[in-house]
Amino acid sequence: MRTLALVDGEHYPPVTRWGLEVARGRGYEVIAAVLVGGIEKLAAGEMPDLGVPVRTAGDDRFAAVASAIDDLAPDLVLDLSDEPVLGYRERMAVAAVALVRGVPYVGPDFRLDPPERLAPPLGTPTLAVFGTGKRTGKTAVSGEVARVAARRGLSPIVVAMGRGGPPEPLVAEAGSVTLDTLLGLVRDGRHAASDYLEDALTTGVTTIGARRAGGGLAGAPFATNVSEALLLAAARDPGVVLLEGSGASLPPVAWDAGVIVVPVTCPAEYVRGYLGPYRLLRADLAVVTMAGGPGLGTENGSALIAHLQGSLGDARVVVTDLRPTPLRDVAGRRAFFATTAPPAVAARQVAHLEAEHGAEIVGWSARLGDRARLAEDLDGAEEHEVLLTELKAAAVDVAGVRAVARGADVVFVDNRPVPIDDGDLDARFVEVLDLAAARATERTAGAR
Repeated sequence: MRTLALVDGEHYPPVTRWGLEVARGRGYEVIAAVLVGGIEKLAAGEMPDLGVPVRTAGDDRFAAVASAIDDLAPDLVLDLSDEPVLGYRERMAVAAVALVRGVPYVGPDFRLDPPERLAPPLGTPTLAVFGTGKRTGKTAVSGEVARVAARRGLSPIVVAMGRGGPPEPLVAEAGSVTLDTLLGLVRDGRHAASDYLEDALTTGVTTIGARRAGGGLAGAPFATNVSEALLLAAARDPGVVLLEGSGASLPPVAWDAGVIVVPVTCPAEYVRGYLGPYRLLRADLAVVTMAGGPGLGTENGSALIAHLQGSLGDARVVVTDLRPTPLRDVAGRRAFFATTAPPAVAARQVAHLEAEHGAEIVGWSARLGDRARLAEDLDGAEEHEVLLTELKAAAVDVAGVRAVARGADVVFVDNRPVPIDDGDLDARFVEVLDLAAARATERTAGAR
């Protein structure tokens, strides 16, 4: 096992050398070491004699570790350093550097293996949209990318995995998802609000549903049928496959380009600590969502955006809000609105639906994800002629069924990202689609 060791100057060099000897005795073939920092136990300017080539980290330990992995191609990184040189956050960032390069990261009492990544289909660009957690706006962003791709004539196909996905990948053809088909799924005892159905309904493009169970620290699902869904997508010869993550889980594919979706309320530590850096290293564009409220001006919001810009560059971070867009005209109609958004966000959505779409909202519920309480809200609602609802959670089996029973129309609402800083969101999506296409061409040429 060709091993790159990480060491520090807080250990006396003879002790570090002894540690490397113990590592060899345990089967590690140490080929080099990176001195990641620390000077307490080193003489001024000393390069410790450790019996293997030693690289110094300089001002950027993460770049030094990345360079050593790229140059030496180790099978494994063995971390023999310690706090304070590599503290809790720094150690996770170094782990991300190794994992994104497909190299396991091992220490005295832990082992982190890189998530499995399926090979994307040759000749087909793949673009992933993934997030930092549940209800970050991934489906909204993925849908907008799909619409941009469709307008460019790319014939996109969305592959969406979810915790409520089908046991076998299912294809939702463009234009096939209607209220009647969704109610039919409910009657058959199936999940009628899976993300792939929402994608098909709101984008007008073909989508394929997959499922996943469990989620690891670096976003790996424990079990998923995405590989089968990807084969179905590739067989249709699309111009681009859009891979949609689930919660904090990432599609297990070596995609060509990636978009990370981060709500402005996401704790900054989720992207700069833990294994958040792994997700950033796999992204080419960050879309900050839900920034129309007070979260943008908070200390956390400022720190979050500053970290994203420092990691990816200002030009690769777009700050947006999500605006509810009914899929049919509701002007002048009395409506009840159901959403999964937090109450403060839901109140802004209600104001937008009234001001921009002319609906008369006579009641609303932010409990679309809580079936029992949603039912209470609907049963106690004023008379209304239309139900406005996102296609999520209990939108069909509770809200839709009740609306039909009382004779109300059901109009689905799509949440669409809108830049709040006068940025050109479509242009950013075009750039990342072009990047995916260019990388797919290089990948395919390299395989021949």
